[in-house]
Amino acid sequence: MWQWTSDLTTNRAYQGFVGRTNELDTLRGVLATAGPRVAHVYGITGIGKTALLDILAAEAEDAGASVIRLDCRHIEPTEPGFLHALGVAIGDGGSGVDTLVERLGLLSPTVLLALDTYEVFRLLDTWLRQVFVPLLPDNVHIVFFSRQRPLDVWFAAPDWGRLVQSVPVQPLSPTEAQVLLNLHGIQEEDAASLIRAAHGHPLALKLAATASRENHARSWPQETVLQHAVDELSRMFLADVEDSASRHVLEGAVVLRRVTVSLLQALFPELDPQDAYERLRRLPFVDGMHDGLIIHEAVRDPLARSLHASDPSRYLDYRRSAWRQLVSESQFAASDDLWRYTADMLYLIENPVVREAFFPTVTTLHSVEAAQPQDDEALTGIVRARDGCQASELLLQWWRRMPQAFSIVRGVTGEVEGLYCKLRSDQVEPSWLLNDQVEPSWLLNDPVTAQWYSHLEQSPMRSGEVALFCRRWLSLKEGDSPSEIQAAIWLDLKRSYMELRPGLRRVYLTATDLGAYRQVAQRLGFEALGGWEVELDGVCYPSAVLDFGSASVDGWLAELAAAELGIKRDPALLDVEARQLMLAEGSVALTPLEFGVMRYLVEHQGKAVSRRELLQHVWGTRYQGGSNVVDAIVRTLRRKLGSQSARIETLTGVGYRLR
Repeated sequence: MWQWTSDLTTNRAYQGFVGRTNELDTLRGVLATAGPRVAHVYGITGIGKTALLDILAAEAEDAGASVIRLDCRHIEPTEPGFLHALGVAIGDGGSGVDTLVERLGLLSPTVLLALDTYEVFRLLDTWLRQVFVPLLPDNVHIVFFSRQRPLDVWFAAPDWGRLVQSVPVQPLSPTEAQVLLNLHGIQEEDAASLIRAAHGHPLALKLAATASRENHARSWPQETVLQHAVDELSRMFLADVEDSASRHVLEGAVVLRRVTVSLLQALFPELDPQDAYERLRRLPFVDGMHDGLIIHEAVRDPLARSLHASDPSRYLDYRRSAWRQLVSESQFAASDDLWRYTADMLYLIENPVVREAFFPTVTTLHSVEAAQPQDDEALTGIVRARDGCQASELLLQWWRRMPQAFSIVRGVTGEVEGLYCKLRSDQVEPSWLLNDQVEPSWLLNDPVTAQWYSHLEQSPMRSGEVALFCRRWLSLKEGDSPSEIQAAIWLDLKRSYMELRPGLRRVYLTATDLGAYRQVAQRLGFEALGGWEVELDGVCYPSAVLDFGSASVDGWLAELAAAELGIKRDPALLDVEARQLMLAEGSVALTPLEFGVMRYLVEHQGKAVSRRELLQHVWGTRYQGGSNVVDAIVRTLRRKLGSQSARIETLTGVGYRLR
């Protein structure tokens, strides 16, 4: 038989308490004489609050403290109801608040009063804060355990700041999750997928472990096992949402990385978007950020999987609506906000390779940061340990000449465990790289870099487009083969996609073990540079390139969306080869100047373009006339665009923008 939630949460003798070192240390401080006397412990359903209370209560009793535990679910949420329950617990059910508080303090030198499932007691929160808690003697420490974070008023008064402690219960780390699964009979080789699916949520791990054990003999697919756990978690989380309107909003919002008012309006046009936003914001597993709301992944993922399984059509409709809204908003986003929209759009792509590349399910403990002069010894040691003499000297020449191109990867204890080197093409001047009249640069003396520039010569990029060169990545133990260090490097590299959008055109990279990345690289769009292999120290260094196309990352995303969401890109407005507009009414021929202006606007779609830019790139730097000619060409373009004339916006004092 299945051992579901009720069994796991009510079994007081269950084995396997794992982690919670920080939370326990904080609560031990609450019980100390000099520490705060009020603590609010909060976390989502199944995160382990009651287990934490069990351990805290046992430790307190062992230390000689009196422990009074009240489950608020079984108490009438009124002043008389609470006082009656407290009186029964301490052996005096008929006294008033003053007498009860006094007798509570006389139980022992240290008293722990724990209120479990406190979220059902919110109606009594003001009375407890203003009347009951101030009456408590100094030896009485009260701890609230709730699914909801404490109200801000608990920390507002100056006198309360030193008395109240907030204790959020966090998910388990991957290591702690592994220990928990081991305790429940799941071996390490079978645990990876369960850990990824559970996001450190203890109850999710236990449910999945139980299902896995119970069905091992039946040889059910692990996906089936996980779905049982997902369905149960979804039921639990939705049960925490009090009203049907909030549950409806939550159901759609789980497809989003970041929830905003405008996205909710796109998903639920029939609702007041601000009201929907506030409903979500009040939920205990939703965090408010300056740019939107984030639903806790341990809640978001099970709900999303459950909706996808039960109503795939509605699930797809939510994603499509969100995609269209994000595409529309991103066209007018400030440059420093583009990465957010790129991340939001990428999250809607559920291709497993793309999802894992940009939103890895396994949390890395390695940090990537810019290399500093003091990292020289460690960096040099890794390069010389993993590469031959010729290859290492080339890379160290990069380090000596362009240290800003290097990042290092630190482990948990701060030691340097890896490195990588990347360079943007706009950080060097092509004229001194490719001009035959000057001495060849050290970059072109590097055969790996030279092959990339040769490829650029044969397949040149347009003005303003950028290539990203990933020259080398190395870890001390694995070299350039897949590892946790490489995962951290690749994730940092993906961030560059977002930062360089929309100018990023290509990504070049090389590795001795490029074949190990073939499946992932191909799914991400990389192609091997055939005939461009370099041999150093008898070792082959093949290269690969990812060409996003003239539409940069936006075009790449659009192709992914077309394949997965069934959303086709808007037809091209401009046929570059034919030099004509492509309208629903038919094609429209353009003069050379009209074509030049239109092409520049299309290439910079969504961005403000000044008249000066257009004069420089269309008329040429030698043109000495006035800017009125730009306005005249724009007027004729608008006429030719007909019903789409409004797509060319006039930006007063700036220039124009193509929507």
